[in-house]
Amino acid sequence: MSDDALLYFRVVLPTFGVLVLGMLLMLELGWRVGTWRMMKDPEGAKAGGGALEAAVLALLGLLISFTFFGAATRFDQRHQLIVEEGNAIERAYLRLNLLPAGAQPAMRELFRQYLDARLDVYQIGSHVQATTTQQARSAALQEEIWNRAVTITREQNNSSTTILLLPAINDMIDIATTRTWATQLHPPWAIFAMLGVLMLVSALFAGYGMAGGKTRSWLHIVGFATALALTVYVTADFELPRGGLIHLGTFDQMLVDVRQSMK
Repeated sequence: MSDDALLYFRVVLPTFGVLVLGMLLMLELGWRVGTWRMMKDPEGAKAGGGALEAAVLALLGLLISFTFFGAATRFDQRHQLIVEEGNAIERAYLRLNLLPAGAQPAMRELFRQYLDARLDVYQIGSHVQATTTQQARSAALQEEIWNRAVTITREQNNSSTTILLLPAINDMIDIATTRTWATQLHPPWAIFAMLGVLMLVSALFAGYGMAGGKTRSWLHIVGFATALALTVYVTADFELPRGGLIHLGTFDQMLVDVRQSMK
């Protein structure tokens, strides 16, 4: 599996289940403690508790909002980078027309191989080793394309070709590097750990606040735990766009269209 898929199945899904169960347990514990306090000290059981619960829930809401917004923003940036890479490859490919006719077929074939390798990096996704191999292949093709372009432009001794073609190839290489590093950009895991702790504490306080009735409101209990856990799940899914339900695979069509346009 790809790195994102491994994290998704080994970390995200189990964590979602643990959070739901953990919050259900904390809600139950809070309800039992609150009920016991109400029996022992009916007047003091609720004294000052509302302000503390509100403070913790407000902190939790603030952390969730910032984490979710950051994850959604990074997902959108990764989408934009796909479009930018497609445009960069297409632009460099079109400028191969500036080269001598005899040098164009070999360069065009290198571009086709390069784009195939770039697509494989993101579409194989079935094995980490296979993805690493394709990344190494695309890097080798980058170097070969650049070296050949430099050699040909020097032999041609045409400043217009050099000025137009080499920067376009450089941009194509740069955006590939940017995309590679963008896949590694995530918030520190300490943020998610803190988020999990706050969710459990909030569940404890929420359960305590529900004490006093003869029976539990399972609709509120299950709804509270599921809603918070789902929010964190979607946030983590945004962070792993090649492994979960929210997937960048559909946006790769941009690169597929560019590949099909290469005659």
